[in-house]
Amino acid sequence: MATPLATAVLGRTNLEVTRLSFGAMEVRGSRIWGGRPVTDDQAKTILNAVLDAGINLIDTANDYGRSEEYIGKYLAHRRKEYILATKCGCTVVRRDETTDDTPHVWTRENLFRGLNESLTRMKTDYVDIMQLHNPPVEETEKNNLVDVLKEMQAQGKVRFVSISTTLPHLPDYLKWGVFDSFQIPYSALERDHEDWITRSAEAGIGTIIRGGVARGEIGVGLGSADRWKSFEAAGLDELREVGESRTAFLLRYTLSHPHVHTTIVGTLYPEHLHENLAMAAKGPLAAGLYALAKERLTAAGLHPAV
Repeated sequence: MATPLATAVLGRTNLEVTRLSFGAMEVRGSRIWGGRPVTDDQAKTILNAVLDAGINLIDTANDYGRSEEYIGKYLAHRRKEYILATKCGCTVVRRDETTDDTPHVWTRENLFRGLNESLTRMKTDYVDIMQLHNPPVEETEKNNLVDVLKEMQAQGKVRFVSISTTLPHLPDYLKWGVFDSFQIPYSALERDHEDWITRSAEAGIGTIIRGGVARGEIGVGLGSADRWKSFEAAGLDELREVGESRTAFLLRYTLSHPHVHTTIVGTLYPEHLHENLAMAAKGPLAAGLYALAKERLTAAGLHPAV
């Protein structure tokens, strides 16, 4: 029997989420952002394997190719088993296009188009977490985007209002106090938001982390050489357990942050999913090891933003 996944309460949403969540961008298909070809059988297999493993948060977006369509096709009958997070403000690439250009349009009309299209695709009448998809503060203010999210919420189509964001915008959004959760990029190799994750959680905001394994180590995952060279530069190889991969160490580092509630990791392959589950099951790094890793990263020039 599989080891139950560790969980955390996602801030003031009070949703109990598994600390390992699933990034459904991996079933987007090959028409967008360098995605790999995906067959219907592959999508059905991985999405159901995610729920069978006990992962209960699935993250997607309106512009993630066929991702929402596959969720509706293969998981709608299991809707009560998972927390669904998607994003709005996106525009959609037609299937016959091969462009990575998916501009965002920050209007009420486009946000509601995305919401209603997402609900139809995913064969559900509500989204648990609706996230603005990385708008700058100026656009959010100018177009009253928070009011649009609140309108969705008042209609019963959205349970919690959220935003996927980064510096320099995150501090302003934190001051507003209106978002129930933030989706933030973070890993040992991308520490800019490390302290902002803490500030967000201390304000009662749920923290959903993307990039927690930096897309996987070179030669195994899809991570970039530029980012992963920092792993060696910081001497993190010396801190790995015998037989522990670099990706596993990175995931455990991410999960060691005391204010990370859940981290999104995606894959198309069940064997990789089970590897991710095994890595997460080992839990956070020991306190002394975590502190040493942070010291080495800082010495190598990777440190939190001020």
